[in-house]
Amino acid sequence: MNTHSLLRLVALAILASAPSILAAEANASASWHAQSLGQAVGYMLIFAIIGIAVAITGYKLFDKCTPGDLHKEIIENKNVAAAIIGAAVILGVCIIVAAAMLG
Repeated sequence: MNTHSLLRLVALAILASAPSILAAEANASASWHAQSLGQAVGYMLIFAIIGIAVAITGYKLFDKCTPGDLHKEIIENKNVAAAIIGAAVILGVCIIVAAAMLG
């Protein structure tokens, strides 16, 4: 079997399974929709707590993986450049978390 016919077979398999994948995705996303205001507030609190915890963990992990103590540089030495780097790390992690939560 040559690579051209193998690629056609893979493309055909993807196209054939696309409706079932899309249907499964539609059913899964419907379950996360809040049915009441209380449920919406509950979901918001859950996602906020998870997002803040992951942002802090990402910052601490970045601080451990880089030379020096970033937190000490920001707090004790009032290093503005280090604060900008720390803010960029937190924003980067928050963008990833938000994208993961949106699906």
